Amino acid sequence: QVQLVESGGGLVQAGDSLRLSCAASGLTFRSYAMDWFRQAPGKEREFVAGTSRGDSTRSYADSVKGRFTISRDNAENTVYLQMNSLKPEDTAVYYCAAVNAGLGVVLRRKEVMSYWGQGTQVTVSS
Repeated sequence: QVQLVESGGGLVQAGDSLRLSCAASGLTFRSYAMDWFRQAPGKEREFVAGTSRGDSTRSYADSVKGRFTISRDNAENTVYLQMNSLKPEDTAVYYCAAVNAGLGVVLRRKEVMSYWGQGTQVTVSS
């Protein structure tokens, strides 16, 4: 069965960096666009960043543009989220998600994602 397993979350101070990883198994990874979403307490799950199946296209939420970088290693079936200059408002559970999509396509709507990981907590203190 398909599994997406996130890691790398933790408690950091404002201005610090973290790198999240999401290891995928049970699917043809290179055929899937991969996204990161996050959900803060009492808020809806929101799109953070996405990469197309060949990593030719990357898309970011305005709130993280210039601070976060998504990347993927299709040989390792892993997608990453490098988070720099973290702010307290970045505190959330971060989820990776997969959707079968065409070349160069990034999908940003959580409703269309096919698979989800269990999430990893990121807490940024001020």
